[in-house]
Amino acid sequence: MMDKVSTESADLDAADESTADESTADETADEITPDETTAREKQTARESAAEQELNGDRAGARPRRRSKTALDPLSKAIIEQLQQDGRRAYATIGKAVGLSEAAVRQRVQKLQDSGVIQIVAVTDPLTVGFSRQAMIGIRCEGDIEPVAEALSAMAEVDYVVATAGAFDLLAEVVAEDDDQLLEVINKGIRAIPQVRSTESFVYLKLHKQTYTWGTR
Repeated sequence: MMDKVSTESADLDAADESTADESTADETADEITPDETTAREKQTARESAAEQELNGDRAGARPRRRSKTALDPLSKAIIEQLQQDGRRAYATIGKAVGLSEAAVRQRVQKLQDSGVIQIVAVTDPLTVGFSRQAMIGIRCEGDIEPVAEALSAMAEVDYVVATAGAFDLLAEVVAEDDDQLLEVINKGIRAIPQVRSTESFVYLKLHKQTYTWGTR
């Protein structure tokens, strides 16, 4: 009986030593240099701080209320990168602003969901069959909001803005030709009940159009 117990004890000791050796080997294989550890810690800390700044959540502090247009410096830097090239890879943007690819992707998605940015293909109307463009100055009677909503619902109108000055609203119309432009103005814009008068400014030549104005 004593021999059997001794044998089992020896086997258990050997198993423990084997497990310890394996654990040591695993720890040695997973060992990283101090420089790598510092770099990873800095990257993690930067992304954590950036995420807290984006969400307005800081440890021990009440989340701050933000307006839809309030952006932190990292989000502004990402927007500036996309203004230069809307197809720029998230990994490239991450290197430029100091975030990981995943963190950039998450921020871009939040910016899109909140309506801060849109990533679309901007075309030259002349090259896709629209030879006539015009800005229409509109004078209204009473509340201009219903007029702005009606203009925004028109497929030919791509830009509507309320203004101070001679006109209450400005609307940009993109048409295939003069006939379509006339139809939009007469049967579309002037048919809106609150519209009192319109004035058309037909584009002759486009000298500049840019979307790379950066952020402030």
